[in-house]
Amino acid sequence: MLILTRRSGEVLLIGEYVTVTVIEVKGRQVKLGINAPKGIAVHRQEIYQKLKEDDQQSNILFKKAIS
Repeated sequence: MLILTRRSGEVLLIGEYVTVTVIEVKGRQVKLGINAPKGIAVHRQEIYQKLKEDDQQSNILFKKAIS
């Protein structure tokens, strides 16, 4: 894992097309602004996991429906 120190207003680059800007640092919270092409999904980890679980459930229901 790469660990970087950034201050408010500073930017990280991920590859050529994704930028992450530190918007605000307040206590233990950090607000980030992320610019990425439409084809690159950006999710918080807990949201991504929920989407993945929902997709797996949909696949199970679909397989049962066509059986």
